[in-house]
Amino acid sequence: MVMDQVTFRSDTVLSDVHLLLPNACHLMKRLNGVGQPVFISKFRILRDCDEKEPSGGSPVRECETAESSDALNVPRDEDGDLDVVRRPRNATSNRDAVYPIILSQSVAALTDQDEDSEEDGARDIIKIEHTMATPLEDVGKQIWRGAFLMADFILAHSSMFKGATVLDLGAGTGLTSIVMAMVAKMVYCTDVGEDLLSMCQRNVSLNKHFESQGDKESEIRVRQLDWMAGDICTDTDLEFCWTEAEVEDLHDNTTFLIAADVCYDDDLTDALFRTLYRIIGNLRHPSTTYISIEKRLNFTLRHMDVSCEAYDHFRHCLNELQQMTDGKTNFTIEPVKRSFPQFFQYERVEQLELWKVTAERP
Repeated sequence: MVMDQVTFRSDTVLSDVHLLLPNACHLMKRLNGVGQPVFISKFRILRDCDEKEPSGGSPVRECETAESSDALNVPRDEDGDLDVVRRPRNATSNRDAVYPIILSQSVAALTDQDEDSEEDGARDIIKIEHTMATPLEDVGKQIWRGAFLMADFILAHSSMFKGATVLDLGAGTGLTSIVMAMVAKMVYCTDVGEDLLSMCQRNVSLNKHFESQGDKESEIRVRQLDWMAGDICTDTDLEFCWTEAEVEDLHDNTTFLIAADVCYDDDLTDALFRTLYRIIGNLRHPSTTYISIEKRLNFTLRHMDVSCEAYDHFRHCLNELQQMTDGKTNFTIEPVKRSFPQFFQYERVEQLELWKVTAERP
């Protein structure tokens, strides 16, 4: 199969994370079940954080990235100026030519070459299979900034999630579930669609080492959870179905729910909040839900102005949940300040928000 150029239709959605990381290395592995190119990217957790006192504020932590001049060991002259070595104009490049290869759908995924030769700190690198461009209905196969914001929050508050059972709603590629498994005991990583769930399961397998760090053992189970359906799927004929024991464990032990950047369609947002209400109502313990969202601004012909209808509908659903008086559960909604450190390299734009939903019995 030869692809001379990529053609984008009007409904094509591009992953903003990869658009803003032009120098990152993305290895294409294969075509997925619907013929979309599947890439694998590596995201390093920035562990070297130093506390710095900003002017007129509380201490914040800044994480050193590989882009700093010190980390790159940039050469300098005697005066401290950058010493730039110019390449001769007539010099021939000694680089090997690299040609991208489009694999057929029947070809198995390529394995990483020489895993033992990974660079130092490989245990802090998360590998994710993903797509970069999809139709709207397949955006779960991409990586979005809201997932990184959620991952930052989890790592910054790891003690809060330690040993917990967590339900990840609309997990997509599984990034937030993988990060959560670094601290939680059990993570139910859920989404819908066999192709997407298979990709998510491969990502969980690629990052299996995060489930057994330090003195704890954790587990990620990839399961189907269709928000449009009324019940949890326990059909044993399906690959990602739930067992009765898992449903019981979910209801008896779950104390945290997370959802990262899943509110971009009104019908889907309505289904999310119906699912939240139904699941929380069946939980044995009080629970806390964290929802990240990016307020995406669009120009619409209907308003002839810049608007954000998906975000406005999300806020409307939050308000309705808080005002609900069913006598069974009281919901408290509050925004979470984004003052926690950043552990991943992405653009934390001001449109990114994190919301906390606390559910308690009256």
